[in-house]
Amino acid sequence: MGDRTSTHPGAAGRAPVADRPGSVRNVALVGHRGSGKTTLVEALALASGAVSRAGRVENGDSLSDHDEIEHRQQRSVQLSLVPVQWRGIKVNLLDTPGYADFVGELRAGLRAADAALFVVSAADGVNGSTRLLWEECAAVGMPRALVITHLEASRADFGEMTEICRRVFGADDPDAVLPLYLPLHGEPGRDGHAPVAGLIGLLSRRIFDYSSGERIERAPDPGHLPLIEEARNRLIEGIIAESEDETLMDRYLGGAEIDVQTLVGDLEKAVARGSFHPVLAAAPAAGGARQGLGTVELLELITGGFPTPEEREVPLVTTPDGRPRAPLSCDPDGPLAAEVVKTSSDPYVGRMSLVRVFSGTLRPDATVHVSGHGMADRGHEDHDEDERVGALSAPFGRQQRQLSRAVAGDLACVAKLSRAETGDTLSDRDDPLLMEPWVMPDPLLPVAVQAHGRADEDRLSHGLARLAAEDPTLRLEQNPDTRQVVLWCMGEAHRDVVLERLRTRCGVRVDAVPHKVALRETFAVPATGRGRHVKQSGGHGQYAVCEITVEPLPAGSGIEFVDRVVGGAVPRQFIPSVEKGVRAQAARGVTTGHPLVDVRVTLTDGKAHSVDSSDAAFQTAGALALREAAAGARIHLLEPVAEVRVSVPDEYVGTVMSDLSGRRGRVVGTEQIPGGTTLVRAEVPETELGRYAVDLRSLTHGTGRFARAYARHEPVPRQLAGRIREQAESSVA
Repeated sequence: MGDRTSTHPGAAGRAPVADRPGSVRNVALVGHRGSGKTTLVEALALASGAVSRAGRVENGDSLSDHDEIEHRQQRSVQLSLVPVQWRGIKVNLLDTPGYADFVGELRAGLRAADAALFVVSAADGVNGSTRLLWEECAAVGMPRALVITHLEASRADFGEMTEICRRVFGADDPDAVLPLYLPLHGEPGRDGHAPVAGLIGLLSRRIFDYSSGERIERAPDPGHLPLIEEARNRLIEGIIAESEDETLMDRYLGGAEIDVQTLVGDLEKAVARGSFHPVLAAAPAAGGARQGLGTVELLELITGGFPTPEEREVPLVTTPDGRPRAPLSCDPDGPLAAEVVKTSSDPYVGRMSLVRVFSGTLRPDATVHVSGHGMADRGHEDHDEDERVGALSAPFGRQQRQLSRAVAGDLACVAKLSRAETGDTLSDRDDPLLMEPWVMPDPLLPVAVQAHGRADEDRLSHGLARLAAEDPTLRLEQNPDTRQVVLWCMGEAHRDVVLERLRTRCGVRVDAVPHKVALRETFAVPATGRGRHVKQSGGHGQYAVCEITVEPLPAGSGIEFVDRVVGGAVPRQFIPSVEKGVRAQAARGVTTGHPLVDVRVTLTDGKAHSVDSSDAAFQTAGALALREAAAGARIHLLEPVAEVRVSVPDEYVGTVMSDLSGRRGRVVGTEQIPGGTTLVRAEVPETELGRYAVDLRSLTHGTGRFARAYARHEPVPRQLAGRIREQAESSVA
């Protein structure tokens, strides 16, 4: 692995084909924005022979970032697949966005992958979000390796960055994070910086020289060997510590020379198990060169050290109605179980679904069962239906290259699944299955929108449904209290992409408006009111009088209506009319236009007319009585309070608690979490949480996370309530 000579068997112009799970490797490239993931993907495609020019297909587009939004924003905003072939192995490279707002695309990439390649910039280092992601992968046992990029930067230091990676990613066992190669520097330039011209293989003691633009293997100079001995010995000890052969360590300590192929074999097994994490180096090819520095070594690591799909467990499946099923294996002849990991829209072929086949074989024109459940809270209805699969293809930049099938363990794009959404399960029509979903983060930034014009209003619901099908991190809310359409997003960058896609893909223009929080009103003290609705001028008269008392009730009681009329002062048939009028007025509010809650309204007396009284008249009287009672009473304005749980590294706890206090929050407790993290529990008014998803990220440099849940409504402070009432009165005026 990494010390073998290579040919370049890539097949430019043809889609790589896998005929069995053992000939597939699925790898997600992970790292913060600007670490060089997309450049590395294109360098690997070039080195494998998948493209003829560095990272460019015939029309000049990038293989990964070919979406128009990505061109405009100069960053990846979605998961992309680039399949290449190396030594008869199909390698599905999954390029994931590095910006925190698009973590949903990243999680989808990890679902489709069997291993993760963490890309770290030698110029920028490791950020907090990358550390959190490493921990997520560790929790599920996903094999990981690291590649250090941007070695051409003047301040790049491979040795220093390797030590940082060992300290950050190898906190429990630093000797499980070790380099396989050391950079070979060329002659210093005018600025004194010596560029990296090749690599020194620690196990093979061979030089891999890239200075000519091609990878040339040669023997080391005599002065090289003393420089690598310490690193080589540490690597061998780290490999032997992970070996299943318990005699190796004794033999090594006894002075025996361990065969290199034995070490390579044990290394590959340890990487596949996820117990050893090699560090490599890479730099893009210069000029017209085909092989960038370290690209061949990476391809050898991926094909030789990363696990095959057969070595990873298939996610649990049930029947669509929840009954358990026996665990599946990665068998091309087994029952079909595939999952839509990404949904997108193509202007020519319509909806495209990127599918990971976990079991069975997916073929074009087959009829499959599509199951989607458990996303109703995000605007996705549960669904079970049969659909015919369209063409299967492998992406290549903007192009799609036709496939004849996709076996278990492989990835493919499926055309014309009109109802399939991200996260849905595809299975045999006669044996429908539902796959256990992967964990998606909650969108916590609310964005209220309204249609820009009448034509946009007609298309808005269809456009939003289309985006929700593509993006499971987008939650749609039709708020009945505020009568707003709210898009819950991951952050401001996610919001911008959603609104731009709504405009460019769906032809819908919307305007962002201030997000409203569902306030309430209630009576602070008992009150009485009299509603009199009497009209005698022209036509049929109207006559209704009712008297009520209003009493506050405990929170959560709603509106309680009680009839205490005696002597028939209000005829029995009109008492429901009074209640209807009271409840309608309560829904409209009595002072600021927010719903009235938690009161008991008692009808005590009234008057009726034998001819002019009616249902409508008593509804009006009931509403008037409630408004009069409110006019003479103290009304509390209530705001929703959320229970907030913030998880942050210990060094940011003080900053976060201070910020929560500034948001009128009450910290109710803290809890230490292993790994130097603290959980802060607080109660915060929801009016103060509108931008908290953005602000927390800024406060904690991307390392803070939070969850929120509705707790209750509480009275708004008097001064703030006064301002809200003034705004309500001015808007009416």
